[in-house]
Amino acid sequence: MFPDGRRTGRAMPPAAGVVAIVPARGGSKGLPGKNLAPVAGVPLITRTIRAAIGASRIDAVFVSTDDDRIADAAHAEGAGVIRRPVELAGDTASSESALLHALDEIAAGAGTLPGITVFLQATSPFVDSADLDEAVRRVVDGEDDVVFSVVPSHAFLWRESADGAEGVNHESSVRHRRQEREPEYRETGAFYVMRTDGFRDAGHRFFGRIGMLRVPDAHAIEIDDPADLALARVIARGGLGDDDPVGTGPVVMPPQPARHHGSTGHDSRDSNDSGRRHPKPRIDVDAVVTDFDGVHTDDTAWVDAEGRELVRVSRSDGHGVARLREAGIPVLILSAETNPVVAARAAKLQVEVRQGVAEKGIALAEWAEARGIRLDRIAYLGNDEGDLPALALVGWPVAVADAVPSVRSIARLVLDRRGGTGAVRELAELVVGARTIPESAYADRVVQKQGAFA
Repeated sequence: MFPDGRRTGRAMPPAAGVVAIVPARGGSKGLPGKNLAPVAGVPLITRTIRAAIGASRIDAVFVSTDDDRIADAAHAEGAGVIRRPVELAGDTASSESALLHALDEIAAGAGTLPGITVFLQATSPFVDSADLDEAVRRVVDGEDDVVFSVVPSHAFLWRESADGAEGVNHESSVRHRRQEREPEYRETGAFYVMRTDGFRDAGHRFFGRIGMLRVPDAHAIEIDDPADLALARVIARGGLGDDDPVGTGPVVMPPQPARHHGSTGHDSRDSNDSGRRHPKPRIDVDAVVTDFDGVHTDDTAWVDAEGRELVRVSRSDGHGVARLREAGIPVLILSAETNPVVAARAAKLQVEVRQGVAEKGIALAEWAEARGIRLDRIAYLGNDEGDLPALALVGWPVAVADAVPSVRSIARLVLDRRGGTGAVRELAELVVGARTIPESAYADRVVQKQGAFA
């Protein structure tokens, strides 16, 4: 029996066992809660598990984690969960240490080690199950001891030296054309397939004969910061065109509404469509979080003779917040502003507020955890660059019509209304409206892998 209480499956010879392990910590300084951040509506950890489950040569999938929410997501997809000790869950702990611990736990539960270990990272959202199968085949057939994912690169690399910049992989006095240069290969970090005995003996992922498996450039993105996550979401929406679709095959995604662009002027109509409005999506979430300046206000202030700031807010937004409260949807105002007017407005609206916040992503993740609300079930409404870390974490990043370009580019929805002129009400109507219709017929496919370690 495994540490999480699951029974082992049918017995098989040890050499035939192929187990995928996904190390996924709950903490991350660069992007809090990133392993649960949604791409095309599906958390990163879930996408990775589904890719592994979709590989016919993988017998079982385990997630090594210290986080209850990640464990719940893993169980929901039919994966086993291995609880990672605190000493192996810090910022300085290596992936190898988590893998070795997981293998020990699997051996204790199953009575034997798998013949092959597939190490997957949840921060790579576009792993193709077919690539995993090919990498496993090469190790099973003895072609390689280790196979890992790469993309070709023809980049000219440079480094700083005491005498100035110098070429790393080229002679700076000679500029060869791309077709005249042999490609080099960049490690994507998405997956590593290896003989278990060799890995345990070496203590690291590269040993023996090492092979590379080329994957498409679009599959090579690794998410470390909000900009990476924003790019992944664009790719998942088909931003690269139909000739290189991603997230297809066994990794099933719910249909996504078209991104709606409103106006950046006072007219609420899109100037590019001759006045025709795009259909607006219904936003099915469990909480709404907003910035204050530029969202509840028009991002301007009056200053009186004594230096006190006064702001103008919209009564329409107040009605929208009231509708959210009546529907039982929690609302949080999250602001970097320290002016008491923020708290005063929150008190008037009868909603929670956190102000003077320097790191909105961290503050949002902490609030969501305390309230027991999944990040992918939150809509965040923002307008400026300080909102980017929070927007990157939630399932519904939303921008007011006059938001800065970086916020508009990361948003899943751009509203018609500008900040301070009813944008909060507009979002509230879409959220409350989603509570009045049946849930989508779409249901995530849950696959329970059967095999030596299932």
